Amino acid sequence: MVTKTRFFFRKPNAPWHHSIEELFDTIIGALPPTVSPSRYIMKHNSIGLWRRVFNAIDAALHQGQVNHITGDVHYIAILMKKRKTLLTIHDLRILQSGGGLRLAVLKFFWFTFPAKRVRYITVISEFIKQELVRITGIASEKILVVYDCISAGILPAPCEFNHIKPVILQIGTTPNKNLQRVIPALEGLHVQLMIIGKLTEEHVLLLEKHQIDYQNRFDLPYQEVLNQYRESDILLFTSLYEGFGLPILEANAIGRPVITGNNSSLPEVAGEAALVVDAENTTQIREAVVRLISDENLRNTLVRKGFENVARFRPAEIGRQFAEIYEKLAQS
Repeated sequence: MVTKTRFFFRKPNAPWHHSIEELFDTIIGALPPTVSPSRYIMKHNSIGLWRRVFNAIDAALHQGQVNHITGDVHYIAILMKKRKTLLTIHDLRILQSGGGLRLAVLKFFWFTFPAKRVRYITVISEFIKQELVRITGIASEKILVVYDCISAGILPAPCEFNHIKPVILQIGTTPNKNLQRVIPALEGLHVQLMIIGKLTEEHVLLLEKHQIDYQNRFDLPYQEVLNQYRESDILLFTSLYEGFGLPILEANAIGRPVITGNNSSLPEVAGEAALVVDAENTTQIREAVVRLISDENLRNTLVRKGFENVARFRPAEIGRQFAEIYEKLAQS
């Protein structure tokens, strides 16, 4: 039996607002032949009450045999067929954007009420599942963990480790990316820090204070971001909060050793394929960098385990898991 599944996407509101779309384009391309996919993009940006009302009505009028809300526009579930609808929740960061009445409204319309209007919810890590249950009270048996997948086009890119001046790659500059601790952790080390993401004035002052040799790139197309992995020697991804932590897998797939944090979803995603530290401890971050630079056997072991780790996140495996859910929805 072929399950006709319609994927509902937000309307992107900026050229770089496309991470969900890229993810599901990869998943859709990897679905088994038992799934017949189609895409539907919301006609209105998710801004203001009436545009969201129109989006919800529009979605209800364009339902498929099975409906998959791919993220961000959770509220469109309100008018959809409950037994035939799946919602993917990527993270809970929206709940950190306000308090009081605003927080209550966001929680109700983006999580609590949509959860009552769908049969299943998928989340991208066990960490997000636990957070979702804790914050919203949604029944845990309704929430399924299906990891994000890594692009099939990311291939190993072996290179000789730069012993003279290793390039340390830092992905992201938002407060949760922990750059404020990474910078002092590297003071005095003979390395170059490559930072992907727009720097604030405070970042620049901190870099100057600790005399860090750095380069900065931002607003890069995805393929250029991947090139930065290839040109680096170590990924330093000690974020304070991640719903998933895709940079770990990108570095694993390309063949670069990884240092990551012991919080949120990071250990879950990294498995044994990263050196794990307390992300709030600058000394531990520094010691991990020094250890990787000096220990070739450790670097080689992490690279080998990284190649093994990404098998859990290949598109075909994630597509198979989603196909099983669609079949259950179609038969309900």
